[in-house]
Amino acid sequence: MSSDVSQLPRLKNGEACSLAAVPRLSFDDFRKCIVAQAVGPVRLASFFGQPRDDGGVRLYAVLADNNEGVLLPVSTDLFDDKYPSLTTDCPQAHNFERELAEQWGLVPEGHPWLKPLRYHPSYRHGHDAWGRLPADRILPAVTDYFRVSGAEIHEVAVGPVHAGVIEPGSFRFQCHGEHVFHLEVQLGYQHRGVERALIGGPNKRTLHYIETLAGDTSIGHATAYCQAVEGLAEVTPSPRAQSIRAIALELERLACHTGDLGALADDVGFLPTANFCGRLRGDFLNATGTICGNRFGRSLVRPGGVTFDITAEMATTLTTRLKAALRDVGGAAQLLWDSLSVRARFENTGAVSSEDAEALGIVGVALRATGIERDVRQNFPTGAYSRAAMPVATWPTGDVFARAYVRWLEIENSGEFVLDQLHTLPSGSCRTEVGSLAADSFVASLAEGWRGPVCHVAITDAAGKFARYKVVDPSFQNWTGLMLALRDQQISDFPLCNKSFNLSYCGHDL
Repeated sequence: MSSDVSQLPRLKNGEACSLAAVPRLSFDDFRKCIVAQAVGPVRLASFFGQPRDDGGVRLYAVLADNNEGVLLPVSTDLFDDKYPSLTTDCPQAHNFERELAEQWGLVPEGHPWLKPLRYHPSYRHGHDAWGRLPADRILPAVTDYFRVSGAEIHEVAVGPVHAGVIEPGSFRFQCHGEHVFHLEVQLGYQHRGVERALIGGPNKRTLHYIETLAGDTSIGHATAYCQAVEGLAEVTPSPRAQSIRAIALELERLACHTGDLGALADDVGFLPTANFCGRLRGDFLNATGTICGNRFGRSLVRPGGVTFDITAEMATTLTTRLKAALRDVGGAAQLLWDSLSVRARFENTGAVSSEDAEALGIVGVALRATGIERDVRQNFPTGAYSRAAMPVATWPTGDVFARAYVRWLEIENSGEFVLDQLHTLPSGSCRTEVGSLAADSFVASLAEGWRGPVCHVAITDAAGKFARYKVVDPSFQNWTGLMLALRDQQISDFPLCNKSFNLSYCGHDL
């Protein structure tokens, strides 16, 4: 088969197909296909390896076509531990290829910045692309950082241990005085081996792993997982269950965006909004807790639907509480936008261009803050989002202000959506029985988490169990955006830029 994308299967979000239906190209055609197609509205959503019986590695890629709303899977077999890097022509592949080097010992020749990503044992023959054995990778801090040399150039090291409850990560700034030439972020301290633990599932532990991949995105990851399982089992949840899932996903977004607005206000010492939003975040978390007993939504989303219903009385209570919380968030946000000193700190700080964001595969809020209109809820809608259109919030400037303002616009949209869903909840059951999963099959599933698109890809074996489960959290793609945002900024702008992205350490490290 040639590299012509028209010959690739066009799968809907969460739609499964047989493994035999996933095209297997020669590596040259595979590379040409991805390089030619992963531009503009088509992005590289997932790229990973799977072992073959002969000891080699099969590479899978999923292209997400935002214009057509379809997912395009493609694969190739590698017969050598070296291959020509895709990153040189497709920068979106840069972290995926670092991951392949670490997991499978594959060397992407020509990769411009090949360095360890997470520091975990290789899936194959014990060592990674650098020839290191597991015992050599106990301490992630042992790595080479990019360095700028010259008179009066100095390095500022932050982390990996941070104050408070912030998760670990090492940040190195190359500076001249306060001016930042380059920021490099080294993660991997939170690696737990979740993908390896998911192989052989689904089982009783699987959903607990999924819900804690990134704890603040429990609903987002659970939704993507359940869509994948339902696709493999050929099950469709009831409209009522789909609406309750969407309500929970938007409540998660409301809580996190509200908390971020407060944290951004706190970073510039604007206490009115900081204090208001700190409380209001709790109101949205409590709304989720009212539905299922857990403020982060754990135990709510399950294959086939949801485990908790929303009664008429509960819907009335939630509506009253949410209207009050949304009114108060509106007041707190308006204080932020009306403050000239806040605007002066937000505007023109940590800007990322739309061209750079698109080339690097940045997603979610960070992408929409550069003016690019992409959102899974609109481009790959499932469930309740197929019945009720969700507007996409954008802002063109790509700076801290844009990333903050997009959050506010999404709060308005999500609030209106949740209130509408509570008012028009379909009748019916909340859970459909899910049987065995299709054997020797492939499925890709997307959900728009509050940071951006969550992508889950599952491959089943002859018994219908997971032979490979690949997770891509939006933080995996967006940490590079933070590094880019700090170039030619003042080092004192780092906390503000960092909070404007507010990325997950554990979601990246898995």
